[in-house]
Amino acid sequence: MSKIRLIALDLDGTVFNDWKEISPRTLAAIRAALQQGVDVLPATGRTVAGVPKEFLEIPGVRYALTSNGASVVDLLTGERLVSMTFDAGQAQHAFDILELFGGMLSVFINGQSYTTTENARSSLEIVPQNLREYFRSTRNEVPDMHRMIKEHPHEIEKFSILYPNEDVRDRAWKAVAAGCPELEITSSIERNMELNAPGVSKGPGLMALAERLGLARGEVMAVGDSGNDRTMVALAGLGVAMGNATEEIKQVADVITADNNHDGVAEAIEKYVL
Repeated sequence: MSKIRLIALDLDGTVFNDWKEISPRTLAAIRAALQQGVDVLPATGRTVAGVPKEFLEIPGVRYALTSNGASVVDLLTGERLVSMTFDAGQAQHAFDILELFGGMLSVFINGQSYTTTENARSSLEIVPQNLREYFRSTRNEVPDMHRMIKEHPHEIEKFSILYPNEDVRDRAWKAVAAGCPELEITSSIERNMELNAPGVSKGPGLMALAERLGLARGEVMAVGDSGNDRTMVALAGLGVAMGNATEEIKQVADVITADNNHDGVAEAIEKYVL
């Protein structure tokens, strides 16, 4: 097996335990890999503005894969190394369908997350308790999302929606799949749906970064736990599923590590990198 030189780590349910903490052992493993010259990056559905400082402030972390691969940023220079956004017409059509089902709907534009003021006030109770502070601190409120989308036609990275229950989510999912069959539809937590442009997901975003850095597939490791991690776990030279991962992720992974409350990321880095 090739020596691993790039490690992509999902955040929620992977790097972070259920209390939204990076354990001392996991932090030590990430630091040790970085000190050996291995690039370790967050690979998340969040915007770059929403990546927790606990990860970004680890010395040596230079890149961030965000919005499910729609954007990869060089944190040192601010340069966007990968950008795969929606076509303006696709974004507007998707939003028109999503509006019919309600929920906490956010639109990711140029590294920031936006929701309407009305939506932020009426739908916060839908958000899981352990994510409410994240939503409060990262969502920018605007009066009119239609206007926002129209004003940023080539900068829309992702739609993210939380629903009150799985039934509403599933109905919305079917409607989007029927009306916009070309879009990428995934989920990262329960009652959630995420939309990206055609062919855009964490896997292609990660491989585009690897190519930019001159790395072969065998030099890339990816660790994840849920639906929006599937393509990066499948495409990486070493795909690692967390012990708490869905069956879908475990089936495409090369190996399975411990769960996120028992240092699964640390175990994988120690075994396959250090």
